[in-house]
Amino acid sequence: MIDIRNIKKSFKDHEVLKGLGFHVNRGDVVVIIGPSGSGKSTFLRCINYLERPDEGRVTIEDYSVDAETADRKQVAELRRKTAMVFQNYNLFQNKTALENVMEGLVSVQKMEKDKAREISEQYLDKVGLRDRLDYYPYQLSGGQKQRVGIARALAINPKVILFDEPTSSLDPELVGEVLSVMKDVARDGMTMIVVTHEISFAREVAGHVYFMDEGLIVEDGKPEDILTNPQCERTKQFLSRVTKNVSLKH
Repeated sequence: MIDIRNIKKSFKDHEVLKGLGFHVNRGDVVVIIGPSGSGKSTFLRCINYLERPDEGRVTIEDYSVDAETADRKQVAELRRKTAMVFQNYNLFQNKTALENVMEGLVSVQKMEKDKAREISEQYLDKVGLRDRLDYYPYQLSGGQKQRVGIARALAINPKVILFDEPTSSLDPELVGEVLSVMKDVARDGMTMIVVTHEISFAREVAGHVYFMDEGLIVEDGKPEDILTNPQCERTKQFLSRVTKNVSLKH
């Protein structure tokens, strides 16, 4: 369903991604873990060309885009098949929760406002924000803002949702409400690629886990293998540190 091949990306002389790729089946949840600075978020942004890769190919269903030949029209079509949930929400501050979700439907998909409103209300209700339709971002908690972001992503009916560390900006007590919504989305069969440090989420929801370090996929496999019995020493070190940090917080 999604095939990503040989993605490379450099910023000036720094090679951030060194030829990454994998395959994701429809309805799968893929989780990418790894230390800060390993290239996880850049890789995610290259999938939908928020960062243009230097090399590589992204195929979603029967639509394929090659980094070296892609034009603006091809990139726009690829983006219509994806949605992104950002670390820092990326909501319009001058629009209500409802208007934020409607925006892509009206501006990009050219949907009639009444229909866009109906769909947006449906997805805000799905993420537990029926009573916050007319609230502006400054009136919402971090968890509520992120749930607006998830509703916005769902509303455009993408083939895949890309989650870029969706809980990393949240206070600890708000993380659970966002993860709960993400679990519901996964159970509904949405294809998801998730960059996260939430190891418990990966263990419970992921079908496949990839560990990244220094621009490469170092190890991958089923969650029970990677998270419980990793073979690579670098993976072991990372998981040991992450698990220790979680224990200290509690």
